[in-house]
Amino acid sequence: MSELLADKTGRVLTLTLNRPEARNALNNALLELLATKLEKAQSDVNIGAVVITGNERFFAAGADLKEMASRDMPATLNDPRPQLWARLERFSKPLLAAVNGYALGAGCELAMLCDITLAGDNARFGLPEITLGIMPGAGGTQRLIRSVGKALAFQMVLTGEAISAQKAQQAGLVAEVYPPALTLEYARTLAANIAGHAPLALQASKMALRQAQEVSLTQGLQQERQLFTLLAATDDRQEGIAAFLEKRPAAFKGR
Repeated sequence: MSELLADKTGRVLTLTLNRPEARNALNNALLELLATKLEKAQSDVNIGAVVITGNERFFAAGADLKEMASRDMPATLNDPRPQLWARLERFSKPLLAAVNGYALGAGCELAMLCDITLAGDNARFGLPEITLGIMPGAGGTQRLIRSVGKALAFQMVLTGEAISAQKAQQAGLVAEVYPPALTLEYARTLAANIAGHAPLALQASKMALRQAQEVSLTQGLQQERQLFTLLAATDDRQEGIAAFLEKRPAAFKGR
């Protein structure tokens, strides 16, 4: 059976991490599958949003330590993982995480890479790398401090201790918390709602929001205005305004 399951309903693609025997640990093969699926979804006009999920006990328990243990410094310097993570980062459509159970290490980093994270009330988020004599290496320190702030980021990284879904929501790491049995259902519903909007406007909005974490306010405002202006030339912008004025649902075409 594949280590990554794919299921498409309407305009939403659900990708399920499927290594239960390894607690969904993210080895290179699974990251390659995930990157390839997202790249195919990127070019598929019939897919408007993607949800990544695991099982009820584990979203992903981290990197594959058996794979990692075999690498010395030269092998780590030539590790393909940075390129695999960069491929995930390049996905420009809305990307949601539906997290139940443990999202640790690389699993937490994958959830943070997603645009919106929804969690079951049994979810736990953590970066325990410090307990192994290492540190987060796939964006954990950088994305965490931008999401939850200095105090909690330092506490989580330097102690290796995980936080609950409720605390993650309070800190801004998680958007909503649900009973575990409903997490994926609500994530798919939210993704379907998002996927119904104009594709170019969604991609432009995602770009602006992501850049807001990396550039100054002045630069961010300039980029936002540029993207806003570019959208004025799209058919979907005309359709959206016309549909509002005519009190009917918009029929967006992605152009």
